[in-house]
Amino acid sequence: MSETPEQTTIRTTIPARLDRLRWSPFHTRLVLGLGTAWILDGLEISIASSVTAVLTQPDTLNLSSSEVGLIATVYLVGEIVGALVFGRLSDRLGRRRVFILTLGVYLVGTGLTAFTLGQGPGWLVFFYATRFVAGMGIGGEYAAINSAIDEMMPARYRGRVDVRINGTYWAGSILGSFVALFFLNTLPADLGWRAAFLTGPVLGLVIIFVRRNLPESPRWLITHGRLEEAERVVAQIEAVAEKDGQYLAPVDDGAAITLKPEKQFGYPALLRSMFRQYPKRSVLGASLMITQSFLYNAIFFTYAIVLTQFYGVSATTVPIYGLAFAVGNLAGPLVLGGLFDSWGRKWMIAGTYILSGGLLAISAFLFQAGVLNALTQTAAWIVIFFFASAGASAAYLTVSEIFPVEVRAQAIAAFFALAQVAGAIGPLLYGALIGNGTDPTALTIGYLIGGAIMIAGGLVEVFLGVNAEGQPLESITRPLTAVDTSSQQASGSGQRS
Repeated sequence: MSETPEQTTIRTTIPARLDRLRWSPFHTRLVLGLGTAWILDGLEISIASSVTAVLTQPDTLNLSSSEVGLIATVYLVGEIVGALVFGRLSDRLGRRRVFILTLGVYLVGTGLTAFTLGQGPGWLVFFYATRFVAGMGIGGEYAAINSAIDEMMPARYRGRVDVRINGTYWAGSILGSFVALFFLNTLPADLGWRAAFLTGPVLGLVIIFVRRNLPESPRWLITHGRLEEAERVVAQIEAVAEKDGQYLAPVDDGAAITLKPEKQFGYPALLRSMFRQYPKRSVLGASLMITQSFLYNAIFFTYAIVLTQFYGVSATTVPIYGLAFAVGNLAGPLVLGGLFDSWGRKWMIAGTYILSGGLLAISAFLFQAGVLNALTQTAAWIVIFFFASAGASAAYLTVSEIFPVEVRAQAIAAFFALAQVAGAIGPLLYGALIGNGTDPTALTIGYLIGGAIMIAGGLVEVFLGVNAEGQPLESITRPLTAVDTSSQQASGSGQRS
């Protein structure tokens, strides 16, 4: 059923049936198949960062410093373009088609990176093109997969699962560091960096087989008039749960929603939702995404310079500190994730933002006073980002929950793109503040600015945050295709499920 019956009204309990489920093997497969997107992103960025020094060698690609600097920029631009393009396609064509497609795009892009076979302008363009394509795939993953997970995960688990999955970016970062160290130290330079880049496609090929067995989001299907297909999918999910020992009581008819599937909803519909229907939510989403992106990019892309120039750490030792940094970022979402469902979104998000911003400000004064060394500075970053990482992961969850299902993927894409553009300012500002690494005053001011920005994001959450914990997505945000039940009953028409 590919056509949308624009004049047919449907009434269904499918969302309520999805939310009544307890954890089952289906949800495990969902997490394993879709949650790996962030691992791939962390893996990709970590490997690309780790091999840059090797790529400047005459026996590899012989890149200049400026050419190396463009690698991350090209990948970032690819992520933004991919998020916007595939976010639109995810809302139009469905989550499943796009999360298969984006993984394929990533596999092609990063796989071809390893086959940059020569030097010179032509091969340099080829190399950058492959990094752009790989970035497009990962950017598209963020939009399609966050949507699919949130729409198929029961409301009682949605917060912890989303926060923890987003946090696994750092598991990919840790894996990428070890992969790069292994191949660069066991193979000749010109083979080692290629083998490192091929790790992502190997992992991706395994993931794509898992994804092939995952269904389309039933919530997406019903808003596009494909009720029979949605019924089949939910029945299959329920069968897995019952086989796992769950008793599924009938869903009360009062939990039904009434929809009138209409035309496709593009970015104009999203803009109307953002600026007319939910302007406060737009401020909330933008604030959370921009502030965390600024902080992360400011610290993550400059911490190596701080360690080497202010604390005298050797360049070869910096990756060890980076691993500790990544472990702290991974631990935060894993440990705190459950509290976003039990304690609630508003206070957990606000608390993690304000606490991490305040701790950064305290560490700034200690940095200025000269009482920190490389170990204690790294320990401070670990504690700060233990909280910041959980809050940043919840920012993606927030954007996904507070906009309608019909434009959900486009909303994630738009705010992701906005965050990446705003976050790009961080490394430029902090790089300038570091200067020659002799005077800590300017960087101290920079850290205080970063802390204030995070605290501001937390305060926005305090005043504008949405208590979405345990709530059906349709209760948090009314679908654009929803109609009043009274109108449906008066018309006497419609399909029932």
